[in-house]
Amino acid sequence: MNKDILICGVGGQGTVLASKIIASAAMDEGNSVHSAETIGMAQRGGSVTSHVRIGENVFSPLIPFGSADLLLAFEPAEAVRSLKYLKPEGVAIVNTVPTLPVTESLNPGAYDPQRMLEYLKTKCACIFVNSDEACAPFGSNKFFNIVLLGIAAGSGKLGLSRETLIRQIEQRVPARFVDVNKQAFEAGCELGKPKL
Repeated sequence: MNKDILICGVGGQGTVLASKIIASAAMDEGNSVHSAETIGMAQRGGSVTSHVRIGENVFSPLIPFGSADLLLAFEPAEAVRSLKYLKPEGVAIVNTVPTLPVTESLNPGAYDPQRMLEYLKTKCACIFVNSDEACAPFGSNKFFNIVLLGIAAGSGKLGLSRETLIRQIEQRVPARFVDVNKQAFEAGCELGKPKL
């Protein structure tokens, strides 16, 4: 399998764990994997971007502009910021719930997530998901990273088996949260299934 996956969000959303689960699952399935994170001011709500490159002809961990097959965006503005990485026929799976930047308090109304979502629709194939609604059964948006993985797997765009991903969740999530994370993953798979 050859696939470039870019994961973007803000600090605290679980983007790095999601990238580690994808990379480990891909290696479990016998693929060569390179990955890298650009974290910056992540602990203060800053941008976080993870590159996961799967395949034999990958010689750098960073995805070139216009090459990503899949964009997993935890936040609308981060989706727009990272759109330059997505190839023309690539797919973006985007959370519609914004994380307002601190600067929004200085200039109310400057951040317009609806406008960003409309822009994304004109630029690429998108699967939109509302993290509040998707995570309501689990009591916290902290599970959205796993729901998003499930959506990517259920849509068929991730290219990794559900079983391999579940195995990685079992290995990488603290034991007391494994069951709820597996439920979140399965819920995401259902959400990601192509609608007939």
